[in-house]
Amino acid sequence: MDLFDSLKQKIEGKDLTIVFPEGYEPRIIGAAARLNADKVLKPILLGDAAKIKQIAQEKGFHLEGVEILNPADYAEYDAMVDAFVERRKGKNTKEQAVEMLRDANYFGTMLVYMDKANGMVSGAVHSTGDTVRPALQIVKTKPGVSRTSGAFIMQRGDERYLFSDCAINIDPNAQELAEIAVDSAKTAELFDIDPKVALLSFSTKGSAKADQVTKVAEATKIAHELAPELEIDGELQFDAAFVPSVGAQKAPDSKVAGKAKVFVFPELEAGNIGYKIAQRFGGFEAIGPILQGLNKPISDLSRGSNEEDVYKLSIITAAQAL
Repeated sequence: MDLFDSLKQKIEGKDLTIVFPEGYEPRIIGAAARLNADKVLKPILLGDAAKIKQIAQEKGFHLEGVEILNPADYAEYDAMVDAFVERRKGKNTKEQAVEMLRDANYFGTMLVYMDKANGMVSGAVHSTGDTVRPALQIVKTKPGVSRTSGAFIMQRGDERYLFSDCAINIDPNAQELAEIAVDSAKTAELFDIDPKVALLSFSTKGSAKADQVTKVAEATKIAHELAPELEIDGELQFDAAFVPSVGAQKAPDSKVAGKAKVFVFPELEAGNIGYKIAQRFGGFEAIGPILQGLNKPISDLSRGSNEEDVYKLSIITAAQAL
């Protein structure tokens, strides 16, 4: 079954709500209209209702039944300000909170934190930092996770893999890389990807010596300690992780080599380049980035995303909320 047909089946009838801070962006409005018409989930658009409806009318989008909230006149704004101040534990005053929550991303994240929405999708207009910063300050990471990470589902026909971290952490240390590996396995399971995780390197099982190799080998050990039940191995070169014959030759005792479906890159440069090569040269659809490790689902779109990308990432975000 197609990934999104499967996810739709999982979330339909669950009454899940996703908030979209970028309510004036036509790509967002179009995706929200489709999600509402398909009865997949309940979208909330943020902004002035008259302006949003005007844009929708000009573009031919139908928003009947779509909820629109304006931070400027939100009835529960004072309660949200108080909840934000309490959550920040003295890091922001009430006066600062009043101003900060006028920002759509902060407002949207607070809706998720206060259980007014099940998840949030942003980033079509805003930078990754603008989307992730409120999430880290308000929703925060899960216990045992020091930072969030970004994964892409890579899909081509019946093939489906997970690449991470391709979006957030520039040069994660061994502990952080291990956490990314464990989180990636959990993400893979959610989307019916076999969670065999390869921590990638330019070395396989000590074939090269360098600090970069030592980091990945150490991350593998830490990952085994964090989640001994998971099949995680490294350090592995990509061919050893992916090609059965190469895996058997280079890492004959590995349960992952030659069978990996989840690929964890050692740093952001490799991950970002790697997924874009697979996307542009290999013809894979790159769906994401999916933010991992947060207490509640917040998703960060690429600013180059189209309406279809918004639609699909919204479904993924809703599935994370289950």
